[in-house]
Amino acid sequence: MPIYMDFHDLPVGVSAKDIAEMHQADLKIEHKYNCRGLTYWCDERRQTAFCLIEAPNKGAIKELHEKSHGAVPQRIIEVNDTLVESFLGRIEDPENAQNTELNIVTDSAFRILMVIHLKKKVLRTENIETLHAALRGYKKSVINIISKHKGRIVKQESNSFLMSFTSATNAVESAIKIQELHNCVITPDLEFKVGISAGNPVTNRDSIFEDTVKKAEYLTYVTNGNIILTPEVKDLYESENQNDPINIKGTKPLSSTEMEFIIRLFEYTESVWTNSNISATNYNENLGLSKSKLYRTIMPIIGKSPNSFIKEFRLNKALEFLDKQVSNISEIAYQTGFSSPAYFSKCFKEVYGILPSQYNRLQLE
Repeated sequence: MPIYMDFHDLPVGVSAKDIAEMHQADLKIEHKYNCRGLTYWCDERRQTAFCLIEAPNKGAIKELHEKSHGAVPQRIIEVNDTLVESFLGRIEDPENAQNTELNIVTDSAFRILMVIHLKKKVLRTENIETLHAALRGYKKSVINIISKHKGRIVKQESNSFLMSFTSATNAVESAIKIQELHNCVITPDLEFKVGISAGNPVTNRDSIFEDTVKKAEYLTYVTNGNIILTPEVKDLYESENQNDPINIKGTKPLSSTEMEFIIRLFEYTESVWTNSNISATNYNENLGLSKSKLYRTIMPIIGKSPNSFIKEFRLNKALEFLDKQVSNISEIAYQTGFSSPAYFSKCFKEVYGILPSQYNRLQLE
């Protein structure tokens, strides 16, 4: 049977004990609905609760909750148990709650997520093997640093990491250590990009932590050489450190206004980047900003003009496709929104120093 996670927006005054009693009420009659309650997370501070339930469908979960205690969830999504454990650390009740009468759980599902991208800057024919060796060594060091700061590796791909933390302080401090490693060791032909965001596992999106992951991904495009934080992460870090304002070299907290612009910018970009006819004019119209206002807004945050931004976004996607060797160069050119393979090759060489065909051959050596 599939596994689902639901979200309960709790009324003011509802405690962890109340949630534990509701959970026990579910367990007593769950067999009637062919469900099996696995565990739950309760956050009294944010007045939220999340249940993990094996069930035939979402309707069975709603019926179970309605009959057992009447608290029907606001949202239910289907999840992968391995992914849940990667983000949250467990898929069953914690050990210290398993042998108590109510199994009171006070473990919050709120997480701080960090995305790291290693971006190849220059792809000279003589430096590819050096780049690959640097990447291999760097990945091992990242894993060790994350482990020491009580983080969890959720996903690791060829040039990127997604990590989960319960503490903003641990997330920021691990990012600083990784940044120091990059500054001291890493080849100059690699760029270091870090974005840190925070949020709950279930929102209006279809996937677990989808909103939070997207925000962290967006932040890796913001600026070079800095660890970029959402306003929520900044506030969490400061609250964990006696409300001292965050003032750490190499970190850049964004304002709410900046974060709102980034979300709008990237949500629009994700919907149109494969279309070769999209230009800065489309951004003006769809973001509701004049040409000059868009330029003045995007430059301090992203560091690039709208046209340069969309071109770099497409080239990043093209490089991912080339690394995965999923298509030929002509197909990748059109898939990533370039008007022709020739124009794609021209843009690729301007940024990376070699043609995509040369890069492909180097990947096969």
